[in-house]
Amino acid sequence: MTDVCTLGEALGVVSSGRVRHENEARLDVCGPEFTVAVALARLGHRVCFLGKVGGDELGSRVLTVLKGEGVDVADVRVTEGTRTGLLLRESRVGREPRVTHYRAGSAGSALAPGNVPIDRIARVKMLHVTGVTAALGRDALEAVRTAVSAARTSGVMISFAVRYVPELWPSVREAEEVLGELACASHLLFLAQDELDLVKPALTPEREVVVDRGAKGASVRADRMRYDAPRVQVPVVDTAGSDDAFAAGYISAALDGLTPPERLQRGALLCAAAVASASDWQGLPVRAEL
Repeated sequence: MTDVCTLGEALGVVSSGRVRHENEARLDVCGPEFTVAVALARLGHRVCFLGKVGGDELGSRVLTVLKGEGVDVADVRVTEGTRTGLLLRESRVGREPRVTHYRAGSAGSALAPGNVPIDRIARVKMLHVTGVTAALGRDALEAVRTAVSAARTSGVMISFAVRYVPELWPSVREAEEVLGELACASHLLFLAQDELDLVKPALTPEREVVVDRGAKGASVRADRMRYDAPRVQVPVVDTAGSDDAFAAGYISAALDGLTPPERLQRGALLCAAAVASASDWQGLPVRAEL
């Protein structure tokens, strides 16, 4: 049985200093669900990734990485004649990186309900989805809803990471409606401190809610108890992907049957590995390194 199935847009990412002055850049591939899939596979879990990539070099690179990391890509579709999406991350001294999205019309954003293998989702232990994919357009949102519905019908555990990206939503109100709906359908909910107001209806005692509190670490409310864990202190190279690495660590520990404090600890370890690397995923550990 597959442990975790996730679906979303994997895309290229170019990282540099301020583009108008910079002469060098770094090319990688990324995506919130992509990072979770790679992280879990490195820890020995059986993972499948669903999505679409373009029939271009970036699409080939996405597939090469996923296959090389042991992620099942049988349900990834290559769409010839379309391009794989791209992010541009510009680092700024003393500020958060500036991220520009080049995703309109991309292969990944064209994910549709018909691309979701309902029978397969019914046979996994956990479905993991994020608010990023839900924000990519009507078809992508319906694909997420289809996957969530299939999981709920079959009694599959649903993990949802809010991951609110304002640039991808037409309005805060629409984001609240969609993110709140998906959060309420989940069993395991990941969100940042400043996202709590977006999903208030989902913050009920019976739901396992994991909150990223920034420099204060993370907390979880599970079984009507609250547990806290500090961040692991490491030199920070790049914070991109750290939220997804944390979620993967927590999910991994949950699949292993560990306690909530132990889940937080593994999440913090993977978060630290992510921020200490220039890549969202390349610095993530294998199980022997935990």
